[in-house]
Parts: sequence; structure tokens; C-alpha cells
Amino acid sequence: MMPELSLNILDVAQNCVRAKAMLTEISICAETDRDRLTVEIRDNGCGMTPEQVAHVCDPFFTTRTTRKIGLGVPFFKEAAEDTGGSFSIESELGKGTVVKAVFVLSSIDRMPLGDITFTIRSLITLNPTLDFVYRYQIDDRSFILDTRQFREILGDVPLNEPEVAQYIQAYLTENKSEVDGDVIL
Repeated sequence: MMPELSLNILDVAQNCVRAKAMLTEISICAETDRDRLTVEIRDNGCGMTPEQVAHVCDPFFTTRTTRKIGLGVPFFKEAAEDTGGSFSIESELGKGTVVKAVFVLSSIDRMPLGDITFTIRSLITLNPTLDFVYRYQIDDRSFILDTRQFREILGDVPLNEPEVAQYIQAYLTENKSEVDGDVIL
């Protein structure tokens, strides 16, 4: 099992990259009144067949050729279900995939969110030709980072340029801090 949810999110988002997604959307939404934390990762990659979807939570099933075990999705599923939450995957061949994990926020078995800011910045800067939309919400406070908007402003300046990467880190850190308030995920 991974020690923090941000590592699960990174693993699933890397699956999106391998699926040739040009756009990956990552949404984290905490609803304290409903005692729920929802993580949704959506991509427009190659998608999966119904047979692949049926086996994706099996740790001994993987579409990778570099190794025969795929633990990321099974660990993410187990992490959600261990809290009393739920997990689902929907995919359509040629259209993309949606992975949704719902956690009971107050569960003692819920892993901490971890360094999600580092995870999102890493995804963006290590995949500078791909687009990411990151939504972070706690109750009625939220922010969105959309790399397509950054590209409009920056023109030909790559997202992995050191100054841009520093700005992305600062943007994520500042906005997350404002949204968090006194809630610790």
C-alpha cells in the first residue's frame, strides 16, 4: 500500500500518460459535512475494453510489457474501500477512462493526501506537451489549475521551463493553502 493518496494519484495519472491522453483531469473534493473525500481522475486516452476494465483491479493483470504486475489501481481501490468508501472505473475504447475513489474522510484507515502540490507540479513539468486540469475543493472553497490557460498566456514558453515550474509550484501552494483553511487532508 502507498503511504499517501498523492502517490496513488500520481500512479493513476501516469497510466493516463501511458494511455496517450492529451488531457488528464484530476479532481479532489472534500465534503466535510458528508464526511467524504472524492478523488476523480479522467482522461481522453485510448481507453480500455470491457475485458480490460473487468481485470484492471487484479494485481496480476497489467497492459504493460515491462513488468507483469500492476499494483497501482488495486492499491488505490483498497485504500478507498478500507475506509468504508467506494471505487469505480469506467472506460470506453478510443474515448478515455474515469477512475473514481471515494473515501470516508474521518476514517482512521484513510491515508493522508500527502504532497499533492508536488505531485501535480511533477505531472505538468515532466509531461510538458500534455494538458492537465487540476481541481481542488474543500466544501465551498476551491481553485482550478488548467495548463491550457497557462499555454495561452505563455505562448511558446514550455511548462517545464524552470521559472514556469517555480511559478506553478507557488500557484499550487498558495491556492491550496487558501482552500485548506483549518482542514487537514
